[in-house]
Amino acid sequence: MKKLWDHVIEIKKEFVPRKRKVYLLSKKEREEVCKFIEEQLRERYIRLLKSPQTALVFFVGKKDSKKRIV
Repeated sequence: MKKLWDHVIEIKKEFVPRKRKVYLLSKKEREEVCKFIEEQLRERYIRLLKSPQTALVFFVGKKDSKKRIV
């Protein structure tokens, strides 16, 4: 289903993915990330990435001591 804000990012032929440092997540954090991704895919807020580049995921502490994904 297309939305008004849908867009395509065209990857240039000369694009070379950059390697970044990998930050290890705890088992609980990995489970939380997987759960978040599954929910977002199910609700169609996100879709599978076709780009060879990845995006960093990390957690930010909230005032109530919980963490949220950024």
